[in-house]
Amino acid sequence: MKLALSLARKAQGNVEPNPMVGAVIVRDGVILGQGYHRRYGQAHAEVNALADAQRQGHDVAGADMYVTLEPCSHHGKTPPCADAVVRARIGRVFCAMVDPFTQVAGRGIAKLRDQGIEVHVGLLEAQARELNAPFIKRVTQGLPFVMLKWAQSIDGKIASAGGDSQWISGPKARRLVHQWRSRVDVVMVGIGTALADDPQLTARDVKPKRIARRVVIDRDFQLPDDARVLDVDVAPVTLAISAEVIQKQASRAQQLTQKGVEIFPLHPVAPGSTEMDLRPLMEHLSKVHQASNVLVEGGGRLHGSLIRQKLADQLRVFVSPRIIGDARAPSGIAGLDCPSMKHAMTVHPAKVTVMGDDVLLDYNLR
Repeated sequence: MKLALSLARKAQGNVEPNPMVGAVIVRDGVILGQGYHRRYGQAHAEVNALADAQRQGHDVAGADMYVTLEPCSHHGKTPPCADAVVRARIGRVFCAMVDPFTQVAGRGIAKLRDQGIEVHVGLLEAQARELNAPFIKRVTQGLPFVMLKWAQSIDGKIASAGGDSQWISGPKARRLVHQWRSRVDVVMVGIGTALADDPQLTARDVKPKRIARRVVIDRDFQLPDDARVLDVDVAPVTLAISAEVIQKQASRAQQLTQKGVEIFPLHPVAPGSTEMDLRPLMEHLSKVHQASNVLVEGGGRLHGSLIRQKLADQLRVFVSPRIIGDARAPSGIAGLDCPSMKHAMTVHPAKVTVMGDDVLLDYNLR
């Protein structure tokens, strides 16, 4: 199953919004075939593993199959994998987890058992759930998996008091961020970051697996027309703006729409509040644009809003060997109420990675 999980991970960025799935066929400790779901719309892991065994001339009848997700039982882009497993006369199937997708959700397992195949569920389930956390969230909640990323000094500052942030992190960390951008569906920033850095929010100097939609949270419609992120020929763009402001600047909004920029209206979280409700935007990205992963790159107030509105899932923080030491300098998260330490949020550390002179801290919020 560890091998199957490792195989599945190879497809990250190529199969979304489908889950990453790996499969290994074994008899008496000998691997007969292995495969993974390589690309969206193509053959699934089980079919590829069976084809691998056939190419090698192995008879898989009565063998064991280890698969990271329940074999599908419905016709989608491809025929049901459960049917292929039955036709191959596999003897036992070990599934890491049940598929939470409503069109499967136990039906694949039931089909296998009805055909006399022994099925065991739950081997390395926690690892399988972590691997496909974005898929699970999207199919169960209708929301994408949201990662908040920033680089900070040792004293927790993401820029100088004057807004200069280039560069807090080193070249290895910055290259990794471009790799992340090349594998996600959406890269998002707040208007403060967009105005300060004029970013493109594209994956550069890496081989992209997908082209991420760029989203700017621009409540007051402040982004200039010549901002680099508005170049729709580079990648698709969404501007999220207060619905009230869109009405006041309808002509400009229409001009941008005609150029191919998507304008999405935002509403306050409560009457009179200046904070925008970001859940409808996330639902829109998931439903309309099939977004499984959103990488948010600042700033602190946007991060704070996503945490407060319970939309964020993971923190990815680069800590650099620098000290800014200015109380006026911004931090990675802002706008949360914390009158005492008992109100402080506790997150769950996943891992620590040394990236050149920087340290990457991964934290899970759920």
